Amino acid sequence: MKLHEYQAKRVMAGFGLPVLPGRVLEAADRVGTVLKKLGDGPWVLKAQVHTGGRGKAGGVKVVADSKEAGAFVKGLLGKPLVTHQTGPQGLVVRKILAEPAVRAVRELYVAVLVNRRTGRPVLIASGEGGMDIEELAVTAPDKIVRVDIDPLRGLEAFQARDVAFAVGLTGDLLAPAVAFLQNLVKMFLATDASLVEVNPLGVIGEGAERRLLAMDAKVTLDDNAAFRHKDLFQEADLTDLSDAEKRAGEVGISYIRLDGNIGCLVNGAGLAMATMDIIKLHGGEPANFLDVGGGATVEQVTEAFQIILSDPKVKAILVNIFGGIMKCDVIAQGVVQAVKNTGLDRPLVVRLEGNRVEEGRQILAASGLAITPAVDLADGAKKAVAAAAGAAS
Repeated sequence: MKLHEYQAKRVMAGFGLPVLPGRVLEAADRVGTVLKKLGDGPWVLKAQVHTGGRGKAGGVKVVADSKEAGAFVKGLLGKPLVTHQTGPQGLVVRKILAEPAVRAVRELYVAVLVNRRTGRPVLIASGEGGMDIEELAVTAPDKIVRVDIDPLRGLEAFQARDVAFAVGLTGDLLAPAVAFLQNLVKMFLATDASLVEVNPLGVIGEGAERRLLAMDAKVTLDDNAAFRHKDLFQEADLTDLSDAEKRAGEVGISYIRLDGNIGCLVNGAGLAMATMDIIKLHGGEPANFLDVGGGATVEQVTEAFQIILSDPKVKAILVNIFGGIMKCDVIAQGVVQAVKNTGLDRPLVVRLEGNRVEEGRQILAASGLAITPAVDLADGAKKAVAAAAGAAS
């Protein structure tokens, strides 16, 4: 689950991280009242949508008075913001964060995420932050510092000092930098996050007044830890999800719509990714990522079929099931029942492998339904691609 910036900063403040006071605008007629509570201008207004590149797309603006602020809010609320990450459809802006505008004398970058190679959190930092951080990662990767973190110990003081020195936070900023980095890692671990990013981390003020400030924040939490953070997950903004994604979430399956025409129903996230890859390898395009999980029920499989069929672009469906915890005969029964319940009207290819696979294949063969069996994943992908091509023509 992604947090909006205003939500992320509220969590950060609870871990002792320096953030600006902010207010959320949801209507243009509230602009004057809200800005007064933030003191004298100028102020910065930021669209609250789950995407990067808001500044370059016109979703962030510094305003000098309430009239200018009102015009900006009125022109943005309820309208899509298109960035390089959203695609041409953009994301509709429903909230705008207002904060006092501050000028940074330096902008840095810092983030904590999961290192997939080591399975541990990793702290990433750079002495150069801001809107062009992606370009820096490509053109000057040597300017980015990475430190793997022991999840039991957290970020130790000597590690934080090494990072601070590496990005130029020395002298009077060393102690605040060490505290900032350690608290950022504490927040990452305590909230079961998969990403905590501050870009930019600003140095504001001059001389003895210099201090660090989290000027922007991006936080993503692990959905599997929702039961441990009910307060945060109750605030989830689901407005950007499609109806199909909401339905999937309600029954405990993972679904993401893509642009292809071959629907995929798979048990296991890794197997789902491999299934999409092999479809592309054989010249097709997956229409979705769909993981029903290792212990899928008939109800979940039925709902998965209905979700796939709700996409009019789907011309064929590939079911790829590995019977590990689940038995293939149980899965086959679920597929047969789901097909009967949904009245399937498109080609269906089914590949089963694993525990009780022969019994599962016999159930499919005896069902009398128009199900095309596959002997392995490559065979299944080839048949699904051919079926989709035939249906499209």
